[in-house]
Amino acid sequence: MNLPDPDALKMFSFQVFSKLEGAMTSGMIHLGDQLGLYAAMKDAGGPLTTHELAERTGLAERWVREWAHNQAAARLITIEGDGRFGLTPEAVAVFASPEHPAYGMGMFHRLPQTMHALEDVRESFRTGIGHDYDSHGPQGAVGIERSFEPWNRHNLLPVVLPAVPGLVPRLEAGAQAADIGCGAGGAVLLMAEAFPHSTFRGYDISQYALARAALKLEDSGLHNAEFHDPRETPLPDDQSLDFISTFDCIHDMTKPTEMMHAIRRAIKPDGVWLLVDIKALDTLEENVRKNPMASLMYGISVLSCMSSALSEEGGEGLGTLGLSENTAREMTAAAGFTRFQKLDVDHAVNAFYEVRP
Repeated sequence: MNLPDPDALKMFSFQVFSKLEGAMTSGMIHLGDQLGLYAAMKDAGGPLTTHELAERTGLAERWVREWAHNQAAARLITIEGDGRFGLTPEAVAVFASPEHPAYGMGMFHRLPQTMHALEDVRESFRTGIGHDYDSHGPQGAVGIERSFEPWNRHNLLPVVLPAVPGLVPRLEAGAQAADIGCGAGGAVLLMAEAFPHSTFRGYDISQYALARAALKLEDSGLHNAEFHDPRETPLPDDQSLDFISTFDCIHDMTKPTEMMHAIRRAIKPDGVWLLVDIKALDTLEENVRKNPMASLMYGISVLSCMSSALSEEGGEGLGTLGLSENTAREMTAAAGFTRFQKLDVDHAVNAFYEVRP
């Protein structure tokens, strides 16, 4: 075996430990969110000393100081010559503005649950069987909710639904609709409020997500929405639905092929399915070359998406980057759909498709 080149060894070691730095800093981002540090910095309206930040948050200054040093070293917060730390406008949007479409704390919210999955998946490597989303506990459901709802609140009604030809007038007139993999129900409730003449049913197998959806439905006062576990209340099979949506969930399913056939049985001959899933390419080489977040995606897949997709015996295991456009075209055609069109919707992570019988 050849001895490593000293310079190449240094660079490789740096590359390896830069990954560990990212993991440590991700943990600090989680703490900044959970402890209200970013929110306090935003509310201050300007840079703070760590003593001022500690006082505002009721935390111990020494711990706040070390956290701030990590964040400044990672160039996530600013530091001024007098030792004051602050947030750029971009940092305010991502760290401390849940109403902003760029808000990014959802994935960091569920970081402890995601990393705890490292304990579970070691056995999965031996058995081949993964773990569903409820294995991440109630905070896993909250994290997914916080991940998707900010963008949806800004874009679902004004951008996404109008991109599907003829859909908005149909919903305005009154339609039967279903959102499969609805999670905590954010998209269902947005659409139900916007289109009071239509009826929306959300379906999910996560008991934690359905519990949150039920609470949000009660708080909303809406009467044209409901939520179901499809194992107890199956999707209709009488071609009665005008509109079906699936947001970022087909690649997580143990039986996506079976689900696509179920959608085909549920949808009217002139109905439309809005299929939203992760932007993926057909090969590892393409994903690595064109997606700077490919390594993150494959890692999340092991701990979450593929694990869910293999959580039952015989699961198909698509995983995070498993539903490329070509794969989606082939699978939907095999399920009996004849029209497949990529929509002109700009999203950093997802692709949007219009699928019709």
